[in-house]
Amino acid sequence: MKIALVPINPTVGDLDGNARLIRTAAETHSESDLVVFPELCLAGYPPRDLLLHPSFIDRCEASVDELAAALTEGPPVVIGAPLRSTQRPGAATNSLVVLHKGERLTRYDKRLLPTYDVFDEWRYFVPGDRAVVIDLAGERVGLSVCEDLWGGADAGAESRYAREPDPIAELVRAGATVVLNPSASPFVSGKHDRHHDIVATHAARHGVPVLSVNQLGANDDLIFDGAAIAHHAGGMLAENPRWSGEALVVETGSDTVVQRSPTGGASELTEALTLGVRDYARKCGFNAVCLGLSGGIDSAVTAAIAARAVGGSKVIGVAMPSKYSSTHSIEDAYDLAGRIGCDCRKAPIKRPFEGYRETIDTLFGKLGHKPLAQEHPDLTEENLQSRVRGTMMMAVSNRTGALLLTTGNKSELAVGYSTLYGDMNGGLAVLSDLLKKDVYAIARYLNAHHHELGFGRPPIPESTITKPPSAELAPDQKDSDSLPPYDVLDEIVRRRIEQRESPEQIEAETGFDRETIDRVCRLIAVNEYKRKQLAVGLKLTPVAFGRGRRMPLAGRASD
Repeated sequence: MKIALVPINPTVGDLDGNARLIRTAAETHSESDLVVFPELCLAGYPPRDLLLHPSFIDRCEASVDELAAALTEGPPVVIGAPLRSTQRPGAATNSLVVLHKGERLTRYDKRLLPTYDVFDEWRYFVPGDRAVVIDLAGERVGLSVCEDLWGGADAGAESRYAREPDPIAELVRAGATVVLNPSASPFVSGKHDRHHDIVATHAARHGVPVLSVNQLGANDDLIFDGAAIAHHAGGMLAENPRWSGEALVVETGSDTVVQRSPTGGASELTEALTLGVRDYARKCGFNAVCLGLSGGIDSAVTAAIAARAVGGSKVIGVAMPSKYSSTHSIEDAYDLAGRIGCDCRKAPIKRPFEGYRETIDTLFGKLGHKPLAQEHPDLTEENLQSRVRGTMMMAVSNRTGALLLTTGNKSELAVGYSTLYGDMNGGLAVLSDLLKKDVYAIARYLNAHHHELGFGRPPIPESTITKPPSAELAPDQKDSDSLPPYDVLDEIVRRRIEQRESPEQIEAETGFDRETIDRVCRLIAVNEYKRKQLAVGLKLTPVAFGRGRRMPLAGRASD
């Protein structure tokens, strides 16, 4: 049986546009015996609270029928869509529908509904309660959706389904000779290898080919790699190039065994970020992006990713030096702009800052507080510089219509080394789920592979990589003046946020100074209010600062 696995890139809520993508791909693969699309591809994943609107479910039902009527010729097509529950009036299901010759042949309702990290499917769906196997082209095809196959094992959440039946085992007991798994599984670094292992385990355990196809693209904070993979009992049958959107056509009777493509590291992070920026801008209607160029590593990597995502000519860079900015920072900003082909303009903040100073010092006097520092700036003055820059960049965004990108990384955002309403201003936080070490790794990867990534020369100036990081908000300032070394900070943040380790665990496993650990953990806790107001950030790790991490703002809890 020839099965085409097609990882389309749907836009959430665009039922007509998504249906067109499905029709076009179905026609392209008309020589296949079956064409399979990702989970909820008709609605786009995740639709979130659109699913709570009965009218949206009604439109999805109507769109399924319209799509079926348009597919009167060609092979059967499997699509994902939210449908009305047949078991519970007023509720919805996360369903697969098989369309052929103008009709719905059958449906399958997803059985395992994830409710952890970014997932909240019990909020929206009722689970299915039966295995569905259909006869097609001499095979008995078993239908499953995403978590039915992964069972939480790709996210360390297997225990959530300890008392649930195994949907894949039930399909095989019902006679399935092939198992399909349309999916919308968000990207997390390293998860693709776990997906391969899970698919391979099911195929070997049950002695049947197992085929999975993931959604492509990015929707808000979530990124999808468009991976299509197929395993049989003897090993991997085939896979497509991730991130490419290329369909994978599989002959289920083949006993071919091929090697997996290497994954992981800066390469997949670069692809994920590029897709995340490109789709957020495109799907939100932005034709250009803008950002402040400080000459530092974070803004440089953000700008390079943006240039790759939308084109250098559509990136507006603004250098905003203060009296504390070094000459080499401005030089590095212009050097970067020339390397990535973006426009860079200088807009010094001295005059607007002095205007603020004059007015605020008068106000402080009336309030009985001392004026801004005349020699070495205090925190109020440092933040004011950042807020002047943030105000200017928002004005650029308003006037040009460009999407403002923020440049803060996960290490800095974790401990509040960022200014609310200043450098945190913007619509998309590109690096917010990258530790500082990963930002440097991507910079080196971009330079080492610049030709294949579309750059004429290494995009990141070497001096930007080698100089000590600094916010340049005070004389001779360096990040290390107020933060632990980044190799220490990164590891504490990773363990505290992503692995949820206690200070005692971190100390025992790293040997780091306990006072430093306690200070970082306290900073993480007290700066939650800032992150609550952070722009949408692209998720790359198991625990990102976003909807998958829900911490209280007011309270005194500690572990």
